[in-house]
Amino acid sequence: MAANRERVFIVGVGCTAFTKPRGQRQTNEMGLEAATKALLDAGITYDAVDAAFAGYVYGESTCGQAALYQLGLTGIPITNVNNNCATGSVALVHAAALVRAGDARCVLALGFERMAAGNLSANRAFADRPSPMQPLIAAAASAAPDADIGPPMPRMFGAGAAEYFKKYGGGIEHLAKIAAKNHKHSVNNPYAQFRAGYSEAEVLASPQISRELTKYMCSPTSDGAACCIVANEAFVHDHKLENQAIEIVATGLATDYPDAYEGRSSMDTVGYGMTRRLADKVFAQAGASRDDVGVLELHDCFAANELITYPALGLCAPDEAHRFVERGDNTYGGKYVINPSGGLEAKGHPLGATGLAMHFSITMQLRNWAGPMQAPGLFDAHGTRGKYGLVHNLGLGGAAVISLLRRPEFYREGGSDGRDRLGYNHAHELNPVTRADVDKVKARLNSEGLLALAKL
Repeated sequence: MAANRERVFIVGVGCTAFTKPRGQRQTNEMGLEAATKALLDAGITYDAVDAAFAGYVYGESTCGQAALYQLGLTGIPITNVNNNCATGSVALVHAAALVRAGDARCVLALGFERMAAGNLSANRAFADRPSPMQPLIAAAASAAPDADIGPPMPRMFGAGAAEYFKKYGGGIEHLAKIAAKNHKHSVNNPYAQFRAGYSEAEVLASPQISRELTKYMCSPTSDGAACCIVANEAFVHDHKLENQAIEIVATGLATDYPDAYEGRSSMDTVGYGMTRRLADKVFAQAGASRDDVGVLELHDCFAANELITYPALGLCAPDEAHRFVERGDNTYGGKYVINPSGGLEAKGHPLGATGLAMHFSITMQLRNWAGPMQAPGLFDAHGTRGKYGLVHNLGLGGAAVISLLRRPEFYREGGSDGRDRLGYNHAHELNPVTRADVDKVKARLNSEGLLALAKL
């Protein structure tokens, strides 16, 4: 059965700016922008899309339909997805699964979020019932009873770093190095919420959020949207997308094991074990090693999580994460370029869009379109396909997604591509979409009344 499965390729991507929550844009407006850009990038209309998955955490039912109906009313299945911070990547996993199973040729994954300012507690919609996160928060408190400063999420992730420091060495200065690295990377990303390039000293001097974390070590709440369109190989060739299609060689979605809830390990409570097990599975599925990877977008909701994710992914030995940081193996000139976009800490973290924006970033890296963010040396070895790009997206409660992306063997540069269709290189240039752009990609069956309501 596995031998007959279809290969899956990302053929179109689009993203909005990630911005500070100000209530200025609705999710359907942001979703329309990201989806329009992805369709333009792929050179197709919404008529070519067989199904769609829309991811968001804070919103009423059928927000996905509200966003996509502006592009057409074609009767396709639209499924709305919510899996906390992993939501966007989970939407993509399901889109890819439809294609891989042969049940669709082309599927769209869209993610968006409109958040409230402040920490995640300000975004909670159902205050009249217990949070499903309560058992995990209780397990975290049991594992680290002295983690008593700050909101629950930074407390929990900070405790994960504290456990690492106690076991293996390192300290808050390593978290500052990670955060400063990400803020430096974001300077070149026009989509990023923060582009000030905060130094290690500025990171350390920013307000304390938990015992281990300062403000600039934490991802902000954000508004934004991102979109990825996936298709099978026949679709790629039929639409002459060999010059930009990037293969999802392997991807996996995992949930928690008992170690997350036993109250013994702060690292496992925030997903270390879940990530470690899934990474081994996905690398085995791809037949790849960690040395085959050149560029990554990983889930740095807090600098603490980036630190413990290095060994969880197998990028270094379990006791080497702080040395990995000291060697600069997480940035340009080191073994890997990690979070060239600036990561969640600097780019921003609109929950439903985050995972798809990560795939946007890695797709652009593997197309070699990323301009000032481009990781060097991706195509110097490993044959014509070059190195892999990796995406790691995590949601407590819980879900983890890991994807390994690579150029296909038939990849050919040259000819008209998404940059020509958008009129600029949207990997590192940011422009709004216009009604004329929407008209190019909308389906034949559409509602002028819905389009008239669209704010671009």
